Order: sequence, then C-alpha cells, then structure tokens
Amino acid sequence: AAQEQANRLNLIAEERNESFLQTYGGKISSEWLFPKVMQIAEEAPDIYDAAAEIMEAADWIVYMLCGNRKRNNCTAGYKAIWNKKSGYPSDDFLTSLHPKLKHIVREKLTEDIYSVGEKAGGLTEEMAGKTGLLAGTAVAVANVDAHVSVPAVGITEPGKMLMIMGTSTCHMLLGEDVRMVPGMCGVVEDGILPGYVGYEAGQSCVGDHFQWLIQHFVPEAYMKEAEAEEISIFELLSRKADRLHIGESGLLALDWWNGNRSTLVDADLTGMMLGMTLATKPEDIYRALVEATAYGTRIIIETFRQSGVPIEELYAAGGIAEKNPFIMQIYADVTNMEIKISGSPQAPALGSAIFGALAAGSVNGGYDHIEEAVAHMGKIKDQTYKPIPENVALYDQLYAEYKELYTYFGKQNNVMKRLKKLKNIQSVSFDTGKAMA
Repeated sequence: AAQEQANRLNLIAEERNESFLQTYGGKISSEWLFPKVMQIAEEAPDIYDAAAEIMEAADWIVYMLCGNRKRNNCTAGYKAIWNKKSGYPSDDFLTSLHPKLKHIVREKLTEDIYSVGEKAGGLTEEMAGKTGLLAGTAVAVANVDAHVSVPAVGITEPGKMLMIMGTSTCHMLLGEDVRMVPGMCGVVEDGILPGYVGYEAGQSCVGDHFQWLIQHFVPEAYMKEAEAEEISIFELLSRKADRLHIGESGLLALDWWNGNRSTLVDADLTGMMLGMTLATKPEDIYRALVEATAYGTRIIIETFRQSGVPIEELYAAGGIAEKNPFIMQIYADVTNMEIKISGSPQAPALGSAIFGALAAGSVNGGYDHIEEAVAHMGKIKDQTYKPIPENVALYDQLYAEYKELYTYFGKQNNVMKRLKKLKNIQSVSFDTGKAMA
C-alpha cells in the first residue's frame, strides 16, 4: 500500500545521493518502516500525531514479556534504515520526506538499539502466569522470523544461504564484509549473527501463488479426486504436475502476483503466464508457478554471486520445504544445488530458543557463544535434494527464457504498471459511483 511513498523516498534519496540506498540494493521497499510512516503521516495525520511511539511488533512483544523497551538491531537495520555506525538517516533527509518526520527518531523511535542475542530482561510475574514459565526467565532481544531461523539449521558461517519457504520466501546469508548487491533487501552488520554482516533478499509471493490457484481455478472434479484418495489438493496437484516432463506444459510464468521484492524491488509489478492454450490444465499452471518461483530464487543467487558474495550451500526451512518433495526437487534442479532441509518443522521457534539460550547464558543453563548454542541445538535432516543433471540442462533453457521476460517486463516495458494504474482508477470510480447511488 505504501509503494507510492517508497517511490518518492527512493527518488529523493537518489537525488540527494544518500549513501544508505546502496545497502538496500538501490531501493527501499514499500514493506519497510519509513514508506509506511510516510503513508500514515499523509493519509492519517491524526493517528501519526497521537502515536507516542512507532514500534515493530517484535519489539512490542518483548516489551510485553519483560517490561523493557529494547528495540532490536535486526528490524532497525533491515526495515528502518538504521546503521550500526551512522544510525538513522539525517533529520534533513527525513524532513524532505514529510515535515512531520523531522524529529521522528527522537520523538517516536529511539537511537538506543540492542543487538540480537542480548538479554532484554526477565519474564514478568504476569507473563509467567500466562505462559506457564518461571518469572525471571531470560527474554532475548527481538528478532525476525526469517533471520532467527539461520542458526536453527546450523548455519554459523558465510557461504550458506537459507530459504525460509512459505507464503513468501526470505533468503538469508552471512558475509564477511559489506558488498553492494542489486535488489537485496538489506545488509546489516550483526543483523543475523553477531560478528558477521547479514544479507537478506526475498520473494513476496510463493505459497500464496499456489493457494490462489487452488482457491480460484481448480475444478470441483479435482477436489473430489483428492477427497477420494484421502490426500490434500496440494498433494494431488503435485502428483499430477510431477508426471509432466520439463517443458511439457508449454508455460512460462513471472512470479510477481504480489510484486517483486528481489531483485527488482517493485510492488507494482504483476504476475504473468505465457503459453496458455485450450489444452492447459490446472497442473500445468501449478507446475509453471512452482518453476517461476525457483527461477526467481536462481536470479537472487546469481546476483549475489556476481556481486562477490559467495553461495556454496543451499538450505531450506518452512512449510513447503517440510511438506513438498516435488517443489524442492524442482528448486534443486533449477538452481543446480543440493538443498539441505531444516531438522525442525518450526525453524523460527527453534532459532528463537537458541537466542533465548544465548540470552540466558551458561550461568542459567544456556550458552555464552552463538556457535556453542548452534552446535547443541541446530539441526538438519539426513535427507537432501540433489540436482538431476538431465533436468538441470533442460531448466537452463527455460531459465534463459525467464530471464528475458524478467528483464523486459521488469525494466523495459511498463505495461504492468499502466494496467494496474487503470485498474485502480476504474476501481475508485466504480466505488464512488456506488456510494453516490
């Protein structure tokens, strides 16, 4: 909803040659804090004025648990343009976004930021009663669900990318130094693990694609077939799609049903399906969407490598990685990388427990160093997904076609944005007409 504000922020930052922009891949996402704050200030100024603080939900939860307001460096760094060395953007820049934002840092945020892994406080008596835990139990500084999953799969060093795959996908990676990677969501010192810079990229629509297809385009006959076989409709579609040879559907999709987070950083882009005929079936579309999301991940991996950030191993966590071998094999084939799977079906919860143990320290039964905590608590499954050479060769051909469409519709032809603008105008006109009637 804040894409208009994000566009304006990015334009102003470019004109002013703001150095922070490159650490976010050249663009600040509409999903991040300042575009959203701009939108509030413009569309609901009374709410902005009344807000004592603007706080990430993760920090608010920690505040509720232990009574201490300790904002974490992960969300501050990735979502709020905060830097460990230079802090937030200048008051002058923030004023250029909107006059109300001139003093937002000291009025509604804070420059008092704490690192992930630190202790925020102890569990209050009230929350101990609600959770069944002991009062005083260590509460770690807040973290983001994707970032906190990295230690859960045993990653404590660079070169290993983790995909957290669900409705969307986040790609997490450790590095030794800051590199400028086009379209990344951000690079933050100590943002994932202490002692390393943490890179983030992502795809804003993955599992949501598949749910959309099932909700709107899967015929009743398929639903009955799944019911008769006592399997989920996802499993039925996966079985049918798995019987198709690579390229047999004749389809190629752009996975932008919810915009593009990386590497184009543009929420106004939309999805596309090329090659449909009267013979196209739901499983053809399903497979094409799965393949498109895998191509999108490959774009991200290649962009990091081309920017000097090595990716030598690939890991996956989340519902899709846990439940769908069909999808994971396609990802292995498209990326030509073996994929290791989280040993826990709830990687963010396990990662949170690891940071909780770190916050507690050895004196309270936890650990004093993240590597020690990960060695005892992180885990992956014995099963992996290995690329199949003949599949890799075929997907290389399709990926080349995907890249052409990616560049054309993502950078050269704005037809998607023109259509979206017309749609929005017509929607407003229709709603206004109904209100008048």
